[in-house]
Amino acid sequence: MPMTFKKGASSEKPPHIANNNAFLGDCFTSDADKEHQITSGFYRQEAGTPLVYTYDYDEMKIILEGNFTMKDETGYEVTAEPGDTFYFKKGCTITFSSTDYGLAFFVGLRPKGTA
Repeated sequence: MPMTFKKGASSEKPPHIANNNAFLGDCFTSDADKEHQITSGFYRQEAGTPLVYTYDYDEMKIILEGNFTMKDETGYEVTAEPGDTFYFKKGCTITFSSTDYGLAFFVGLRPKGTA
């Protein structure tokens, strides 16, 4: 069964990916050839060590719960709240942090399990 999260499920966590407070789970991947696959899922960042991530693919996120602070390699910083939508271009480096926790849904141009 694919990973799913019901609305308001702030206690749900995707699989752990980094530090002690970053979680990411791929849920669905398109049937396209590997070079053109689109994968979607959930990302959760909790307070603590920021996650620094360099994208080797294009991705979009919509913030579902909580908050994120995101800072790019140029120093531009934004606080994201539920309903905010972001595009991350291939090659950018983003530092993700949260004062409590943030939960986002993502869609990226990459095969499953390659984040």
